[in-house]
Amino acid sequence: MKNNIRVERAIVRMTQQQLAEAVGVSRQTINAIESCKYVPSAVLALKIARTFGKPIESIFSLEEGD
Repeated sequence: MKNNIRVERAIVRMTQQQLAEAVGVSRQTINAIESCKYVPSAVLALKIARTFGKPIESIFSLEEGD
């Protein structure tokens, strides 16, 4: 699963820590998601998308073979 979290954070000038606090997880969790080392739950993915005011499909996408 690919994601655009790093890009979305840059657009709104948000740190990993700020996003983590907004969605109720650790900064390390946000880092792991951005690095594609961790796939977030549906609830967490929805919280992240809501934080940026975008549909979930614009933040997360499946790669070929997922």
